[in-house]
Amino acid sequence: MEVSQLIDQSWPLISAAVGAYGAAVLTQATDASAVSTVSVGQRLLQRLWNREESRGHLERAVDGVVAEPEDDDAQATLRQEIKRALREDPALLEDVKAMLAEAPVVQESYQAMGERSVALRVNNGVISTGDVPKWR
Repeated sequence: MEVSQLIDQSWPLISAAVGAYGAAVLTQATDASAVSTVSVGQRLLQRLWNREESRGHLERAVDGVVAEPEDDDAQATLRQEIKRALREDPALLEDVKAMLAEAPVVQESYQAMGERSVALRVNNGVISTGDVPKWR
């Protein structure tokens, strides 16, 4: 598995952990009541945090995502720091692969907001919300 694929697979877990714990995700002990997705993401980040060479860059990148969770640039910066650490440390790469092998499968979810909204990833047909056309 290439580093880029590993990042793509681990990103939902890492993002969930940062969203749940903020910057404390790097140092906070694992909460037994945490959902498994957040727990695995937290373990991944803490494993990266334990690599002394990555610590400062990782901390700044996590802080950026905490400050602006929806900012694509902040997320990209964190992803780049993780990629760099994985490329530089083969043992770390193997540890992360092992963690991901045991991780729950994270599925995308969609949420429709507003009256008669429809949420879906792919549509190959008509979507009717039940309204009768006004031209009748």
